[in-house]
Amino acid sequence: DGIVDWLVSRMPALPQTFIEFGVEDYKESNTRLLLQLRNWQGLVMDGSESHIRDIRDQDIYWRYGLNAECAFINQDNINSLLEAGGMVGAVGLLSVDIDGNDYWIWKSIEVVSPAIVAIEYNAVLGDLHALTIPYQVDFQRTKAHHSNLYFGASLPALIQLGKQKGYTFVGTTSTGCNAFFVKKELLNDRVKEQSIEKGFYRNKFREARDQNGNLTYSDEKKERDIIFKLPLIEV
Repeated sequence: DGIVDWLVSRMPALPQTFIEFGVEDYKESNTRLLLQLRNWQGLVMDGSESHIRDIRDQDIYWRYGLNAECAFINQDNINSLLEAGGMVGAVGLLSVDIDGNDYWIWKSIEVVSPAIVAIEYNAVLGDLHALTIPYQVDFQRTKAHHSNLYFGASLPALIQLGKQKGYTFVGTTSTGCNAFFVKKELLNDRVKEQSIEKGFYRNKFREARDQNGNLTYSDEKKERDIIFKLPLIEV
């Protein structure tokens, strides 16, 4: 929330609209602050019908301009889902967090042009190589590998993709979770490009699990030993 608010306050005249998918019940999200504090409006999507029902039952759903839709997002449907949700053209912020095909979904988005993009990166993949999981239409992180570490893309991969789409990397959360990008033409003397050397943070999460689903509290080396034995694509 602090980073989102900092960026928005230093980039005047942004469209006051947002898109976020992979929101679960929306009680922990990247756009709720924009909805409640800044009175933006937006579209949120999640693959769970129960999560969407929960969002629609919350007070925020009638108090603010929020549209919540149930959808399992893939490369082929993302643009039509955005159009059906009334999102085309310029928007203020896009947040991508689906614990899987994040790289491929951002690459596929064409119908909207966000000023700011927040996207989760997999810090276990490190800061040296542009890596992502192979695209799999029905990918689910908890089923893909028991460790729960196999998902998403490395920060270098997202920075490279961002450049291809006209975005500049401006930083990450210090928890090593979300990366932030701004349209190149919207940079100013306060919102500036960040180097990967200064912007990359390794996460402190110890969420690796054994084959029985129990947390192992593995260190960084053990986590990397697990994930680099699995299929990855250097983009």
